[in-house]
Amino acid sequence: MQASDRFNINSQLEHLQAKYVGTGHADLNRFEWAVNIQRDSYASYIGHYPLLAYFGIAENESIGRERYSFMQKMLLPCGFPPEREED
Repeated sequence: MQASDRFNINSQLEHLQAKYVGTGHADLNRFEWAVNIQRDSYASYIGHYPLLAYFGIAENESIGRERYSFMQKMLLPCGFPPEREED
């Protein structure tokens, strides 16, 4: 692997990180990463009707109630953020 290949890979990664929030960046902490993953998952569940129907059947709830439940969970998917230590 040459130096130009590494630069190209890094520039592509930076482009993806700027374009898509969920891909993360160097300053992303563990909590923020987990929140992104949970919100992406809930959004996928809501957006794909067969998956939403599966959850509704599995939990014996209506599809509308499941959709509402997932939207409520998107607000704080991992609880409150931990307090940051000031350096």
